[in-house]
Amino acid sequence: MADTPVAGDLEAPFRFEYDPATLRYAPDAVRSLGTELDEQGYDRALVVCGTTVGETPAVMDPVRDGLGDRLAGVFAETTPAKRLGTAYDGLERFREADADCLVAVGGGSSLDVAKIISILAATDRDPTAVGTAFADSGTIAVPEAALPPIIAVPTTLAGADLSIVAGVTAAPDTCPVDEPASGGVSDPELMPAAACYDPELIATTPRSVLAASAMNGFDKGIETLYAANATPITDATASHGLGLLTEGLLAFGNGDDDPWVYQSVTQGLMLVQYGISRANGTTLSLIHALGHGLTRTDDVQQGAAHGIIAPHALSYLFEQVDGRRSLLADALGVGDADNPGTAVVDRVSEVVTTLGLPTQLRDVAGPDRAEFPEVADAVLEDAFMMNVPSGLEPTRDDIVGVLESAW
Repeated sequence: MADTPVAGDLEAPFRFEYDPATLRYAPDAVRSLGTELDEQGYDRALVVCGTTVGETPAVMDPVRDGLGDRLAGVFAETTPAKRLGTAYDGLERFREADADCLVAVGGGSSLDVAKIISILAATDRDPTAVGTAFADSGTIAVPEAALPPIIAVPTTLAGADLSIVAGVTAAPDTCPVDEPASGGVSDPELMPAAACYDPELIATTPRSVLAASAMNGFDKGIETLYAANATPITDATASHGLGLLTEGLLAFGNGDDDPWVYQSVTQGLMLVQYGISRANGTTLSLIHALGHGLTRTDDVQQGAAHGIIAPHALSYLFEQVDGRRSLLADALGVGDADNPGTAVVDRVSEVVTTLGLPTQLRDVAGPDRAEFPEVADAVLEDAFMMNVPSGLEPTRDDIVGVLESAW
């Protein structure tokens, strides 16, 4: 299929409303955390992280040095489950420390828990009432009162930093709910006040963890270019970010540990997120909906799900619509290919295999083929499916076909 004419792109109306975090980037940037708190007007920070991060001197030492006497305490209890009960434990620690801001260090789980702590800190609702409402509605009300601000310090490449959403779960053994529940919160107030991107800190993360998280961030850039609500602004940031990520991830996957590699993937991660999470919607689309369908129905690691499904989702996409394949090909460094759609799929597959990620659903702890219709239903119900390109109308059989091709 031919690309949309340039004139058509220039005529397309859009409204871009975005209130991002302050972005701070530099090798060794975390040692400027105290300066950033000064700029933001905050004095006492509670660091929120997972146990592994909290016990890793290569991460925590520069964070502690950067915060100096503004470090009010460390809450190192977040988990990938993102439990509401964990957030309440963090709230207790936040109040004990007399903190006025949160510094979330790690991956998306720590940032999400920090966001929930921030919401809880601004409300006087009884925990039982919050748990009951969450079990009934799948969300937590964000109060009108000002929320304690969050400084995001990512150590992975998942790309949850410039976001106004947070995932959360609840379980009877950790929270006042009668049965397990899951959901999320979305509100512009959840955008971090600042995000600190430090390639030297990201380089301390085990290579296997970085590789597993990389496809989450990488796919954000891919989807932003073909999403129905793409804008020239997000086109620009996502395109440049994808170029940096592609070059950096291929070098990383081939064992290159030179500083430029981490600088490239860190800047790429920052750029592919810019503007994709806004009050009037997100640019996440088909691939993320498929990833959600897989991880909500089975215990598949999110990065692995994204790596497996992305080439097959793109093949399906290009069979149905143009999907801005030429723009994607340019961003991924294969713009001179005769068949840009095939070149994009091959390039994405190359990144997946170079990172050493699984390439088939049968090789991970995921659904078996008999469960594909159930997974397809979860995918079609996912909110991100609202952002698929114009003209793409996936059916249950279509999604099952994508899953079959990934099997």
